[in-house]
Parts: sequence; C-alpha cells; structure tokens
Amino acid sequence: MVPDNWVVYLLRCADDSLYCGITKDLEKRLSKHNSGKGAKYTRSRLPLRLVGVSSEMTKSAALKLEYRLKRISAADKIVALERLNAD
Repeated sequence: MVPDNWVVYLLRCADDSLYCGITKDLEKRLSKHNSGKGAKYTRSRLPLRLVGVSSEMTKSAALKLEYRLKRISAADKIVALERLNAD
C-alpha cells in the first residue's frame, strides 16, 4: 500500500496537555492551530509546540493510529510515536 502523505502529530499545549491530530499538510495545520483557528480544544491553550510526528501513511492508517494514541497516557503517546518513527 502506498502512503497518501497523511501524518499523525502531537502538540504540547500551554497548559501542558497534549493534542493529537492528523493532516496531509503539517505546516498549514500548525499555522491554523497557532492562529487560534484550529481545533476547539487548542484555541484556549495557546501557544502550541509540536512534540511528535509520525511517518507518512494512508488516511486509514493515520485515523487508526490517532484513535489508539488518544486512548493512552501522554507519556506513552510520545514513546509510541518515537517507536513508530524508529521502524
């Protein structure tokens, strides 16, 4: 299966929480988040800092990874992305 250029990303919010999302254009998405026009969750938690990005994958794979990441602890999210990028 050929990747469709989707990535899963983790943002560290100003309140030290993590936000997980997917996108095909990371730079544009980060700009949108930091301008306060991104996800409702991040709007009140600015500024945001990128802490992890997956390798490119299909949209289906990105959605599945995002779903799994949202169900684990913050520390485990960062470790999981690091392992994914190491493979």
